[in-house]
Amino acid sequence: MDQIKIRGGQPLNGQIEIGGAKNAALPLMAACLLSEKPVTLSNVPHLADITTMANLLVHLGVDLELLGRSGGGVHAGRTLKLDGSKVSDTVAPYDIVRRMRASVIVLGPLLARFGHARVSLPGGCAIGTRPIDLHLMAMEALGADITLEEGYIETVAKKGLRGAEIHFPQVSVGATENALLAATLAEGTSVLHNAAREPEISDLAVLLRRMGAKITGEGTEIITVEGVTSLQPTDHSVLADRIEAGTYAVAAAMTGGNIELIGARADTMQRTLDVLRACGVTIEKTTQGIRAIAGRDRLRPQDITTAPYPGFATDMQAQLMALLVLADGTSHVTETIFENRFMHVPELTRMGAHIRVDGHTATIEGVKKLAGAEVMATDLRASVSLVLAALAAEGETTINRVYHIDRGYEFVESKLASCGADIQRIRKE
Repeated sequence: MDQIKIRGGQPLNGQIEIGGAKNAALPLMAACLLSEKPVTLSNVPHLADITTMANLLVHLGVDLELLGRSGGGVHAGRTLKLDGSKVSDTVAPYDIVRRMRASVIVLGPLLARFGHARVSLPGGCAIGTRPIDLHLMAMEALGADITLEEGYIETVAKKGLRGAEIHFPQVSVGATENALLAATLAEGTSVLHNAAREPEISDLAVLLRRMGAKITGEGTEIITVEGVTSLQPTDHSVLADRIEAGTYAVAAAMTGGNIELIGARADTMQRTLDVLRACGVTIEKTTQGIRAIAGRDRLRPQDITTAPYPGFATDMQAQLMALLVLADGTSHVTETIFENRFMHVPELTRMGAHIRVDGHTATIEGVKKLAGAEVMATDLRASVSLVLAALAAEGETTINRVYHIDRGYEFVESKLASCGADIQRIRKE
């Protein structure tokens, strides 16, 4: 397995292009299953999860064409043309779905267009159980009959999907997206109550409207969908990745640097920026995005709790903990979304961090410096938190099992190296 080696202690200064959001691109790609007309997506990130979704769509019969890069930057995203006119298979097999939990997003569009779907129960990162019961509840509300057989979700809507009032007992991004996709072709009006409000869901609604869907209320707790019978071809650019932008802002703060995040949108990551400012980081809007500038004094400690958008994103929790390890005082981080998302803590302590975990809350006693060590990544965000810690640490850090990072960060070594990081990937057979 590949390793990443980092010799820390270098301030990071320069510009980093922020790619398209993986969490937006995946449901946008799945939307092509709703229509016989092509969907062209630009600013698609080159990531392992994107490749997995592409493989799944091709398996189902989607004609996928790579049209090159979006724009002229060295780290520019890709443009994909997805033609669902020849979809002939409605079975999403275990061999593909097990690699990525988000594969379940094909359930809604397959069921809506073809009236049946067979999707393997998903896999993915080991950061919690993340059940799909809310996805299934939404499909049942829309008129599907569901059975679980031999590790597969069997769904049938013999008379087609029908509009419904869907009340989510808790906020779920994936279930909201699946319900939104399915309701687009359902007969009548659907209302999604307690819907997730993430920018990635708004991006999906924008694409679906461009395809001819009738959707209102995205970005709020109630989304209304009036079903249509067919959709049209369209082009769409994937939303910039707010988590990638936040991660590199933390890198600037931890290394005493100054990084302009090209393409980053402050309106999608306000809570992250607020916390960084409270820590003493200067955040400025620029004509091209956002600039993060480290303060002259030590970082200030903070108490944060993860929450659904617009609260503090769970996908930024590990990165912020790496930052708070260097704060001047005691911080507390409470995780409310995933029960198993403190797996980076033992690895940070190997580098000199002082962290104590009690249930869902981690108490961080700030230290003045970290020391390089050999550490192991356990999931996507944990892996990048170790990269951040290594960038700020004295000496050399070796990060093992970095395949996790390839699921959510493209060109991570070259982007950081362009700002002065001493970083290299060691290829292992």
